[in-house]
Amino acid sequence: MEIVLLEDVKSLGKKGDVVKVSDGYARNFILPKKLGVEATPKNLNELRLQKANAARIAAQQLSDAKDLAAKLADASVTVRIKAGDNGKAFGSVSGKEIARAAEEQLGLDLDKKKLVLPEPLKTLGVHEVAVKLHRDVTAKLTVKVEAE
Repeated sequence: MEIVLLEDVKSLGKKGDVVKVSDGYARNFILPKKLGVEATPKNLNELRLQKANAARIAAQQLSDAKDLAAKLADASVTVRIKAGDNGKAFGSVSGKEIARAAEEQLGLDLDKKKLVLPEPLKTLGVHEVAVKLHRDVTAKLTVKVEAE
């Protein structure tokens, strides 16, 4: 019997796969637990439409991420922290502060988890921060750290 999987099933396949299983396995395990449905023409057509819709949404998200990356390439954010007389910073600048400054100064809603900081910024000056917008798109944001 051919089954269209609605969920990932270990050692059988991923969601959306069409797999061939024994009749008993399908009747006693897959169908009662709603892990899959029989591969009828109607169900296969629905699967094809769902995959096309998912591909269209993924393409739109990629396009949006590329547009945002183009905006971030030209943008810079200024963050002020306390510093001593010799220019040594007290504390550091984290992703949360950079995200808040980007929203205030640029009007962009960046998630602090998408900012790739190997370690917090502890020195004054200009720093390049990577922003992971999409699986395939990473942008650079210029962050200026100045003394208060």
